[in-house]
Amino acid sequence: MGIHTYFRSLNELERIFRCPGKFKFEEHSVAEHSWKVVQYAKTLADIEEKHGARINWKKLYEITSSHDYGEIFIGDIKTPVKHASPELRSLIQQVEEGMVYNFIEEHIPEEYKEIFHNQLREGKDSSVEGLILEAADKMDQVYEAFAELQRGNTEKEFIKMYRDALIKIKNIDLYCVDYFLNNILPDMVNDEITSSIDIRRITEEALAQPITV
Repeated sequence: MGIHTYFRSLNELERIFRCPGKFKFEEHSVAEHSWKVVQYAKTLADIEEKHGARINWKKLYEITSSHDYGEIFIGDIKTPVKHASPELRSLIQQVEEGMVYNFIEEHIPEEYKEIFHNQLREGKDSSVEGLILEAADKMDQVYEAFAELQRGNTEKEFIKMYRDALIKIKNIDLYCVDYFLNNILPDMVNDEITSSIDIRRITEEALAQPITV
């Protein structure tokens, strides 16, 4: 019981692997993903802050480091299933949030429950920190899918994952997103690769998609 239970539960994130059921050259655990999202987010936030934004750094680190904690209870559900419909995605999120809530109520001491409820909440929202989290989360999806495509993985899901993540990032209205698309992504695509998959074409097609409001 107590906070020890929370600390011990973190080990489970090392045993949950992303994109289950598909051939991958390299496995990535949820714990590894969460660490990378923090790194992407702090760099994006630095870029955003340098161009006039005010960043709540405490909030940023809280929501980025804990954004996938709920997967301890439900695992990483396959993307096509998770996003089959807005209604299903909403239901999955409700289940995940409900299980996190129950875990806190059952295991966390009363004086710290409010803190944990705040830290383990869904962090993606319209705030600058929430938008940076969304961008950073999708950036890791881009990098993971790109690495598979670069090695010639012909699983169609990785092409869709790469393309959909780029389209999602493009629709996030932040300076740091423009910086990523104009300065970082070209370096990625221009990296020396010998792949049977035309990554440049997929990238250009994704970026050509109209921005949706």
